[in-house]
Amino acid sequence: MERLRRRTDFRAAAAGPRASGAAFVVQSRRRAEAGPARIGFTVSRQVGSAVERNRVRRRLREMVRLTEGRGLSAGHDYVLIGRRAALAAPFGEMRRQFDAALHRLHGPGAGNAAQGTGGQAAASLHDAGSPRPRQRRPDRNLPDA
Repeated sequence: MERLRRRTDFRAAAAGPRASGAAFVVQSRRRAEAGPARIGFTVSRQVGSAVERNRVRRRLREMVRLTEGRGLSAGHDYVLIGRRAALAAPFGEMRRQFDAALHRLHGPGAGNAAQGTGGQAAASLHDAGSPRPRQRRPDRNLPDA
């Protein structure tokens, strides 16, 4: 297993399918090149202080280390996003949630189910609203021609 370190890799994984548990979210993406699975960890400031964020990150890293690559597919990138619940969650329960999340991402029927849990969006979030174009109002400050 290798680590993800570049922001572009994290952003690319965010566009792929995702599966969530109470303590974390797993994002996944298939890379064009083969190779071992790569994994990245991120914990937002909303989770807590630096001490708490580092504790969540350490728990996530240990959880992945103990899986010994089971369930992680070669040629894939994974990003684990830690949640505040990871501070108090029993470690065994976190491991079960991680195995279940990987099964949802790569198990039988994962092609359709994964798209329903965070796959590529049909349209940009900024394109929401009325499908008709906006009407331009005439400028009131211009004299009539």
